[in-house]
Amino acid sequence: MHAVKRIEIVSDSVESHKIIKVLETVGVLNYTVIRNVIGKGVSGTNSGDLDMSMLENDYVIAFFLADKTKPLVEQLRPIINKFGGACYISDAMEIKSIQCVASL
Repeated sequence: MHAVKRIEIVSDSVESHKIIKVLETVGVLNYTVIRNVIGKGVSGTNSGDLDMSMLENDYVIAFFLADKTKPLVEQLRPIINKFGGACYISDAMEIKSIQCVASL
């Protein structure tokens, strides 16, 4: 096992491509995007029942080594501040051994 960071982002689906571009630029190449998520936040409820896909939210989750945290935050903060959304970074443990990760 080894320590990693987990980032979770909920954003407007229109802005997801900008978030993914930041992840890839920083070197976070493995991520998952779940489209059309619904929930409730400070801006109210997103029920997901609208016909317009541009009003949908996406959920992005990725795991990465701690040394990427600072550049990731520096590049994501302006996007989140401008377009809204929620972004959380937390500690996690990956159960693969480091040797297995390096050989993939």
